[in-house]
Amino acid sequence: MIVVGLTGSIGMGKSTTAALFREEGIAVHDSDATVHRIYAEQARFHLAAEFPQAFTNGFFDRTALAAYVLGDTNALRRLEAIIHPLVSANRSDFLAKEKKQGSRLCVLDVPLLFEKGLDASVDISLVVTAPSEVQKQRVLQRPGMTPEKLQSVLARQLSDEEKRKRAHWIIDTSHGIDRARRDVRAFLRSLGA
Repeated sequence: MIVVGLTGSIGMGKSTTAALFREEGIAVHDSDATVHRIYAEQARFHLAAEFPQAFTNGFFDRTALAAYVLGDTNALRRLEAIIHPLVSANRSDFLAKEKKQGSRLCVLDVPLLFEKGLDASVDISLVVTAPSEVQKQRVLQRPGMTPEKLQSVLARQLSDEEKRKRAHWIIDTSHGIDRARRDVRAFLRSLGA
C-alpha cells in the first residue's frame, strides 16, 4: 500500500485538497479532525486537569486553549505530550484498517508532517502551496484570526519554500478548485491509482 503524506502550511488549501482525494475514492486520515475528536473524547478529562482554563461550564474551549499555549512553549509541550500519542495510535489504526481492506493507496493529512519527522513514515510527500499573499488572505478570513496569530502559527512551521524543497510532489491551489482537482487526478495517474 502506498502511503501519501499530505501537508502544507496554514491557509494553503490542504483540507480542500484532502477532500479532492476523497472525491476520487481515496481514504484520508485527517490529523486535525482526529485532534478535535480526541479533545472532545479520549483526552477530555486529562486536558481538564492539565488546562482548566480551557473549560467553561464543563465545555472545552479550543480557542481558550490555543490562546494559552500559543505563547507558552512549556504549555504547548505538555499539550502535545497528551495529544500526539493518541493521534499516532489513531493513525496506526487507520493504516492497519486500510491495509487489511486491501487499499492500494491512502493519504495521511498531517499539517506538521516534516516538523514532526513523519515524512520518514510515508512513501510520498505531497505539499500543497499557494503564494504568500493568497495564504494570508485565506487565513485572515477565518473567524478569530489575526495577523499576530498567523505569525505565531507560521513561526512553528517550516517555511513553504522548505516544504516544497522536501516534497516529492507539489500542488499549487492558487489556480482554483478545478485546477487542483486536475492536479490530484494527475498525481493519482502517476501512481497508477
